[in-house]
Amino acid sequence: MLGSTFTVSTLGMFPITGFFGIINQPNTGILSVGTSVKQPVVDAHDQIVVGHRMTVGGSFDHRVVDGAVGAMFLKALKEILETPSLILL
Repeated sequence: MLGSTFTVSTLGMFPITGFFGIINQPNTGILSVGTSVKQPVVDAHDQIVVGHRMTVGGSFDHRVVDGAVGAMFLKALKEILETPSLILL
């Protein structure tokens, strides 16, 4: 882990929907990714359809990353995951 700053940890290959990642030194943050599950959701036409939902969480070392900055990171990640074409902009 020499020189590491951020880790992505997933338990999506197991039926784990969500978990809390634990930061190991020298990391400043960890992204925890759960498995995708099918759930009823309301679409743009107010119809109930089957949608996929995934729990993503972040743990940040508050000595390095302010909680508000971590929240903005998670918000930006959510927008990119929901609209992948944003990566091209």
